[in-house]
Amino acid sequence: MTSTLITGIAELVTNDPAAPDLLGAVEHAALVVEGTTVAWVGRAADAPAADAAVDVGGRAVLPGWVDSHSHLVFAGDRAAEFEARMTGTPYAAGGIRTTVAATRAATDEQLTAHVGRLVAEMRRQGTTTVEIKSGYGLSVHDEARSLAVARQFTDETTFLGAHVVPADADPDAYVALVTGPMLTAAAPHARWIDVFCERGAFDADQARAVLAAGAAAGLRGRLHANQLTQGPGVRLACELGLAAVDHCTYLADADVAALADSGTVATLLPGVEFSTKQPYPDARRLLDAGVHVALASDCNPGSCFTSSLPFCIALAVREMGMTPAEAVHAATAGGARALDRDDVGHLTPGARADLLVLDAPSHRHLAYRPGVPLVTSTWLGGRPLW
Repeated sequence: MTSTLITGIAELVTNDPAAPDLLGAVEHAALVVEGTTVAWVGRAADAPAADAAVDVGGRAVLPGWVDSHSHLVFAGDRAAEFEARMTGTPYAAGGIRTTVAATRAATDEQLTAHVGRLVAEMRRQGTTTVEIKSGYGLSVHDEARSLAVARQFTDETTFLGAHVVPADADPDAYVALVTGPMLTAAAPHARWIDVFCERGAFDADQARAVLAAGAAAGLRGRLHANQLTQGPGVRLACELGLAAVDHCTYLADADVAALADSGTVATLLPGVEFSTKQPYPDARRLLDAGVHVALASDCNPGSCFTSSLPFCIALAVREMGMTPAEAVHAATAGGARALDRDDVGHLTPGARADLLVLDAPSHRHLAYRPGVPLVTSTWLGGRPLW
């Protein structure tokens, strides 16, 4: 097993929970990678010898982004729908059915190639861990094959058969399909199960039934909730002890209190609000209440077609009351917590050596220079991808 010393680091973000500051930042730092893991971190002056050395020339090094919410398995696009929203048409979940038709018509090879392009796009922007949902098949065959495609790119796959009810289906009969034959076909390819608990999608009783069936099949639960209006979804997620509940745009005081008490991660998706013209979630309110917060892209063809977590970080700082440090932490350690992972999202000894190099001296530049492609290198499992 060879070791590599990465030196010339102006700022190393470790996310060490034992550090006095949120990011566990080390200045004038170095890092040793041994095989696929981090072996040592500290000041460059104290660095041990290694088999090889890489000098990053005064740049910042951060943990790779952990994108805990994406919908990459789809065909077609909804650019016309986006254009309509920009001229005043409100967002509604019904557009999902347009993507379902295109996805069902696509071949496995077309879907695989499309996911591969999007994952490569994410890698270039520093994402090293990505969760991928199904949800644009909505049939036994198409949900299972969507997850099989996603599994080629990540272990963090999520069965989202309960995305919306197909236009020609009875809601109760469709829930029975999701919790029966569809779950049976999908479960071998999935780690997680998810439900869109929202007006126009699934109510709390239906969501509870889907999540219970998923748990019986060995799948961990997560939930889309409170995106379009206040509702029962967030409190249901907390009651069930789900790892994460995503969107959290419209929250009552009781929702915030439940999140703080339960430890369920509130995954915020600011690219959605940018793309739908909805109000942004109030991250400051959540953080001040002691809620664990993650940031994710929600890359999908309808409500948010961006794969860029740096863009989401800039939005979170500008629009959601987060500091640059809080936003970076949410996109790394927060995402790892939302996926129940302790091997990613930080750079401490024993962690997986997934990291990114910024063409900037500090994490602050991610919000300070929005839209600039600052990620100059992404390392996955101890090896640079470029």
